[in-house]
Amino acid sequence: CRTSPSIGVALFTDQTESVDELLKRADMAMYQAKTAGRNTLRFFDPRMQAVVEANAVMESDLRDALAQQQLSLYYQAQVVPEGRIVGAEVLVRWRHPSKGMIPPGAFIPVAEQTGLILPLGQWVLETACRQISLWSEVPGRCDLTISVNVSALQFRQPGFVAEVLAILAQTGANPQRLKLELTESLLVKDVEDIITKMTALKARGVGFSLDDFGTGYSSLAYLSRLPLDQLKIDQGFVKDIESSDNAVAICAATISLAHSLRMKVVAEGVETKAQQYFLGTVHRCDLMQGYLFSRPVPLAEFEQLTQSHAPM
Repeated sequence: CRTSPSIGVALFTDQTESVDELLKRADMAMYQAKTAGRNTLRFFDPRMQAVVEANAVMESDLRDALAQQQLSLYYQAQVVPEGRIVGAEVLVRWRHPSKGMIPPGAFIPVAEQTGLILPLGQWVLETACRQISLWSEVPGRCDLTISVNVSALQFRQPGFVAEVLAILAQTGANPQRLKLELTESLLVKDVEDIITKMTALKARGVGFSLDDFGTGYSSLAYLSRLPLDQLKIDQGFVKDIESSDNAVAICAATISLAHSLRMKVVAEGVETKAQQYFLGTVHRCDLMQGYLFSRPVPLAEFEQLTQSHAPM
């Protein structure tokens, strides 16, 4: 068994410092070294402490947000090529009482580092399933699907399958209207466990989507084994299809590959009519989402879109 050290170093300065304080600083530097990769050494920098302190404040505020209902879900429409809305991806938003809207990029990493991603993920799943249940009684919305992003830490919890099934039972949501989005980074290890959990939920009707396909670690061998329903083309490839032959080839190949594996394809980040035509008409991409159709919007605004959104 080979070991790969990550080393943090804190130096004495002219000021009198306690041993405990030096150890804390060395510990901060060590975690920075771990983040940078194996066989790495980092010296303590005062900016590290500032980041740690800011993250501690963010963690405390996020705990309050979960307890005080400061979070909400925004819905980004998913449409078929002609423009009809058939579902939405839900994205969490946080309106802080004094700091205003805090972007997900600021608090999701802290949630993942502290384990708060688990109660946060559970709240998102419960809220989405409750909405599926409410829509089931509304003409024109009863067939809408909701896609929920699931973190690697959340999915790897031993009780994840039981948690999802319990939420479905409690809310009365139709499992066939729920899609769980997994990232390619999840496929780095424990593939058999992933397949077991996916298969158990698929048996109850839950669907699965592989997010940001083409940017991570998945291989063709994994794709042929995982019980996926959808591949999502990363918006970086979609953005470049009007200017890059490589992006065109990647998008076309992804759609063809997915269809050959009996999966549907969702293109993210569609912003122009040309992208819509290329993906939907020329290459028969099944679903699209992006600013061309709608930004992520609050529930009431999304429901208005489902009423007024005419085919494009």
